[in-house]
Amino acid sequence: MLRMIFDEQPRQADGKLLIAMQAMERFRSMLNKQIERHSDSKHKLRKYEIWTLGLLASLDELEQSQYVSQKFAVKVTSGSVDAMSPAERRDYNRYVYFDKNAFIRLFSILDKLGTLLNDILELQTERFKAHFSYFTVLRNMRQRNSHPELMIALNDLKERYKEPMGRMRKRRNTEIHYMNSEMQDDLMQSHDAYGSGYRLENLQAQTEDLKQGMDLVIESLRLSFEYTERWMRNRL
Repeated sequence: MLRMIFDEQPRQADGKLLIAMQAMERFRSMLNKQIERHSDSKHKLRKYEIWTLGLLASLDELEQSQYVSQKFAVKVTSGSVDAMSPAERRDYNRYVYFDKNAFIRLFSILDKLGTLLNDILELQTERFKAHFSYFTVLRNMRQRNSHPELMIALNDLKERYKEPMGRMRKRRNTEIHYMNSEMQDDLMQSHDAYGSGYRLENLQAQTEDLKQGMDLVIESLRLSFEYTERWMRNRL
């Protein structure tokens, strides 16, 4: 959808993104077949189907935002906002919008995945934390050694992407709780360079962090849906 901004054709999923989406579609198809056999008296399977469709939509929205933010980041070459032409300033503002949209969505989709895993795998994370995140669910799995095959794989991913995810979590928290995340560098610089024009945040580094965050999300979804499909087939 958003590729039309650049007069490009709609995305054709491939590679890891396609594999993850296919795993989610297989899981949804399995649920749908069970529902058609009238084996969903408590409507739990229908709930999981709807949640899976929601995650597919969220993944599509995240990928689009990440792609567009990267495209606009390349257009920004000035070292400070003051040095930008009006056209470049518009491109920078568009970068900020889609980058912010992407890193907020990134944590949102992980938390939705955590909710799904907690319910399907009966992890009961809510017993010790009413409002939990994906990472709380993963910590609960580690502490209880629940579903070790999935837990170890997801935890390895978390550790592999710990640094970029930590930086994006800090930006997310700043955006949600304190100030616009792109302004935090301005605040820091104002103590040292008042009146001299604020340097831009490192767009290349932020773009790379977001790319790695996308890799984490895609692989976490693939692993989770491949595992839950096998697990539920053995129970249905």
